[in-house]
Amino acid sequence: MKLGERLVKNLARRNMEAFYCPDKETAIAKVTELMPEGSSVTWGGSMSIRDMGLTDAIAASGRYEVFDRDKAAGPDEVQEIYRKAFGCDFFISSANAMSEDGEIVNIDGNGNRVAAITFGPKNVIFVVGINKVCQDCEAAVKRARSTAAPINAARFNIETPCHIDGVCHNCNSKDCICNFIHILRNSPKGRHKVVIVGEPLGY
Repeated sequence: MKLGERLVKNLARRNMEAFYCPDKETAIAKVTELMPEGSSVTWGGSMSIRDMGLTDAIAASGRYEVFDRDKAAGPDEVQEIYRKAFGCDFFISSANAMSEDGEIVNIDGNGNRVAAITFGPKNVIFVVGINKVCQDCEAAVKRARSTAAPINAARFNIETPCHIDGVCHNCNSKDCICNFIHILRNSPKGRHKVVIVGEPLGY
C-alpha cells in the first residue's frame, strides 16, 4: 500500500523504525520478532492490540516475562504493573491517531500510557491500524478527541458529556479521559518502533 510505504519513510525521518504489515497476523509476527526471547513486556489499555490477538499471542508464547494488568488481582496490583512498565524492555501501545507525516497522537485519562511512551521502558512498539492515519497533526488530535475519546468513555461507562451524545465538549469533567494529550514528534535515541497494519484496528 502506497500510504503504508510513505508512512514508513516519514517515520524514519523522525528516528522511528517502522514496518508495514498488510494484516493482523503479519503484524503479530513482526512484533514478536522485534522482541528477543526473555524480554520483559507490558502494554497500555489499547483495545487494538487486544482485539487483534497480540497480547494473547505474547502471553501464550512463553518467551517473555509478561506484566499483564488485565490479570491483576485488584487496583493495587494494577498500579504496581503501571510502575513496573517503566523498567520493562518493551512497552506496547496503539495510537489514537497518527498524521501522514508521522506524528503520533495519544490521549490519556490517568497518564500511565503516555508517561511510559515518553520515558522509562527501553523500547516502545506502536501497533497502528491504517484507519488511525489522518492528513495532519491537527486532524489527528481532532480524531483522538472526537472519535476515540467518546467511544472510550462509553466503553468505561464514565459520566462525561461525550458519553451522553458522542460529541467532544472540551469538558473539565471529573471523569474526563482527555487529561493528557501527547504528541510524539521524534524518537529520542530511536526507542520507538511502529508497526503499521493495513487493516482497521480499534477506533
